[in-house]
Amino acid sequence: MNQNLLSIIDTFSAANISPERKALLADLIEYIKDKRSKQKTIRLNFICTHNSRRSHLSQIWAQTMAFHFGIQYVFCYSGGTEATAMFPKIAETLSNQGFDILKLSETTNPVYAIKYSPNEHPIICFSKEYNHAFNPNNKYGAVVTCNSADEACPIVFGAEARFPVKYDDPKAFDNTDFMDEKYQERSLQIGEEMWYVFSQVLLNPIL
Repeated sequence: MNQNLLSIIDTFSAANISPERKALLADLIEYIKDKRSKQKTIRLNFICTHNSRRSHLSQIWAQTMAFHFGIQYVFCYSGGTEATAMFPKIAETLSNQGFDILKLSETTNPVYAIKYSPNEHPIICFSKEYNHAFNPNNKYGAVVTCNSADEACPIVFGAEARFPVKYDDPKAFDNTDFMDEKYQERSLQIGEEMWYVFSQVLLNPIL
């Protein structure tokens, strides 16, 4: 794994996560544990309204943490109730935190290849609706990361389970003096919580 990224992961601790947030993550942890105990593929689709910020951060950190803890057959996706574009500050923030970022296209909805380790396949990111052909169409867990998506999408078609794991939108600080700080803060919060999720999965080892 990229060394700068490892240095950040080494700062993560369950003690930094409130009991309320741990309770919120419990059902997601159990879903992953159950799939793993049955040796089934684990597909997680992180959903937010515009698939531009929080859902991308969640997808990337979840895939990274599955690799970090050696949990196989985990495939993470993201989507929205509508497609826009991955906000450029997300790529900048992740780059500052140790991810390698390659922009593959210069369109209104760019495609990014994001790597957490030199020898692993990149995570491909672009904005899309949650049921886009790039994403799974059944047998996946839907992780809803914002209130508006949760309200606008009461039924996530094809999902076998749904988990509301909501995060405050760093967009609220766009074009302010706090923008860099808040994007870094939200990314690290999501990273630490995905670290916690997959660390807890390991408490139920495959025998």
